[in-house]
Amino acid sequence: MRKRNVDSTLKLISLMLLAVALCFGLSCKEKEPGPAPAPQQPAEQTPAATEEPSAAAKLADAVKEEVKEVVEEVKEAVQSTVQMAPLDIQLPKPMFVGTPQDTRVPNLRKPTGKARPPFLAPVGAKLLSLNKPVSASDEEPIIGDIEMITDGDKEAADGSYVELGPFLQWVQIDLEQEAEIAAIVVWHYHKQPRVYFDVVVQISNDKDFITDVKTVFNNDIDNSSGLGIGTDMHYTETSEGELIDCVSQGTPKGRYVRLYSNGNTSNDLNHYIEVDVYGKPVQ
Repeated sequence: MRKRNVDSTLKLISLMLLAVALCFGLSCKEKEPGPAPAPQQPAEQTPAATEEPSAAAKLADAVKEEVKEVVEEVKEAVQSTVQMAPLDIQLPKPMFVGTPQDTRVPNLRKPTGKARPPFLAPVGAKLLSLNKPVSASDEEPIIGDIEMITDGDKEAADGSYVELGPFLQWVQIDLEQEAEIAAIVVWHYHKQPRVYFDVVVQISNDKDFITDVKTVFNNDIDNSSGLGIGTDMHYTETSEGELIDCVSQGTPKGRYVRLYSNGNTSNDLNHYIEVDVYGKPVQ
């Protein structure tokens, strides 16, 4: 990262020196005295023709644009030097052993069979969602209470999950203040290696999710949810949960986090064990 900053800075300095030299050359050229013009007979005045910009002027404009681009690169490089640290994500015990068998689901990410590497987030990012208020499209879950989604219990034992009705359903977490969100981890139901469909995760400051909506995950391949076609892959439930990287998406700000799903490979119902939201409150 330090090498990138130095390279960008050197590039910026070189372009600025080139621009100064070019402008100096143009100013000198304009001041060079030329031969005295021969006397001419007065002629009728005609409107002055608009002169086309010279090649040197065009080059100067191009250099200016290049300088602007390099300045933006330098800004991004400086911003990317924010100190990062691994998130402390508490994981439940695995409920099945070994690599799950292939499931006939299109656009399915193959399990690696390895532990997920530590996720780096800006220093100071912490768990924001613990015991925060939860609402849902299904106000009367078939099993459990929606408050269990943020109670800190990530185990897949009976009595530790919420079961919502069939078809498209959502749950929503109120962080109670705007926050810079670094990551979201969701556990639907890791007692079995299931795949949940139309998983869409959004962030907003609007509790109704009408305006100011940022989609940070979407694996709906056919827009059956009506929220747009997603490019993320389906995944198999494990005890690690699905981690959604929001740092690479600019660490979006918002107070509310909404998660959609539309049944799974075992049945048409929707389940949630826990949702973790990590970030820093906006000061």
